Amino acid sequence: MVSSELISTLKGLSRSDKFYIMQLLISELAQQETDLIKAEQSYPVWSPYDAVEAADTMLKVLHAAKPQDHA
Repeated sequence: MVSSELISTLKGLSRSDKFYIMQLLISELAQQETDLIKAEQSYPVWSPYDAVEAADTMLKVLHAAKPQDHA
């Protein structure tokens, strides 16, 4: 939880200092995101190849919506 003292200090900063703090925090967040993906590790990726049930479901939805579309 962020302390009220920190919030008060941040509110008292100049506009340029607030932008600097934002840039610093965004940079930290971006670095944490890149740390989530390891270079020597593999990650599963879903592919629609052989997704027959998904295709069938999509076709049913499209067919059901078609009579309602009179554009």
